[in-house]
Amino acid sequence: MKIVFSFLLIIIFIFALNPQNLYAKTDKADKIVVLKEKRLLFLLRDGEIIKAYKIALGKSPVGHKTRLGDNKTPEGTYTLTSRKQSEKYHLTIFISYPNESDTLNAKKLGVSPGNSIAIHGLPKDLSSLNKLHRQMDWTSGCIAVTNDEIEEIWRLVDDGTPIEIKP
Repeated sequence: MKIVFSFLLIIIFIFALNPQNLYAKTDKADKIVVLKEKRLLFLLRDGEIIKAYKIALGKSPVGHKTRLGDNKTPEGTYTLTSRKQSEKYHLTIFISYPNESDTLNAKKLGVSPGNSIAIHGLPKDLSSLNKLHRQMDWTSGCIAVTNDEIEEIWRLVDDGTPIEIKP
């Protein structure tokens, strides 16, 4: 009993010296914002920017993605849905495109909305370009960062994190 009581006193003393330990914030982002025109991706926590990345977009970046093959990066509010280590793009974090609105719009147009929109790293054959890949928009509608950056983003966001993609 004395050992348990002594242990509790030590724990209380440690937290008294550093009370922030009791309320330690996560280092994870709680939102992502993409500014397509500026080619920037921001990780936010509690409304504050914690990281910023320069990005490359789809080959036809202006406007909202409406169909498979239009090479546009979607605009709107989505969530991160899943992730995988990718043979093609190092690491890939998928975005919930198409949402219900995107699907309905594509149906009205008589086209497929497309899918598999993601934040990803570089293909193996371009990985040596590193940051130079951002000199042009080259994806089919995804958001591309360097392999080091996608590794960092992978650690800092969870599936279910909202992502807002602005024009």
